Amino acid sequence: MNLISQIESILFVASKPLSFKDLIKATGVKEEEIKIALEELKLKYNNSGSGINILFLEDKVQMATNSENQAVVDLFVKIEASGELTKAQLETLTVIAYRGPITRPELEQVRGVNCALILRNLLLRGLIEENDAENKILPTFCLSFEALKHLGVNTPANLPNYNDLHTHEFVERILGNGNLNSDQAE
Repeated sequence: MNLISQIESILFVASKPLSFKDLIKATGVKEEEIKIALEELKLKYNNSGSGINILFLEDKVQMATNSENQAVVDLFVKIEASGELTKAQLETLTVIAYRGPITRPELEQVRGVNCALILRNLLLRGLIEENDAENKILPTFCLSFEALKHLGVNTPANLPNYNDLHTHEFVERILGNGNLNSDQAE
């Protein structure tokens, strides 16, 4: 078990600052071990040659882009947020509409790819909302009121075939056991 690697992965998938308590809960180790691992990550990332920095504020920590790259990141985000939705964005939005609220790792498990930039783009467009879930460390994503207005429905439950797709067996298996290999072999 490599604690530094685990915390690095958690910070990467988290779209919000995490407290030491969140990291303790996720890893099951003591606060002192968390602090040591975070210092190692800080040494690894917080330099001018890295595009990522580890930010600290009181007892919270977050992985973020290096502020030296802000202009290019802003331009990229602006380009990504303009124009029509891509096939990947539409697919992600559909999964969120029919399975939300859903965490980023759950969404990535369903889609099989990293969804960080797509989620950021959908958030910037106001099509999805990010909410803190009481029983989860990571936030969940669901359709926004703006998206509901564009789709002409009052609730996601009014989407076509919602009941069938919300509890679709294929997605249930993916989210239930993490893969389909054992089921596909049968």
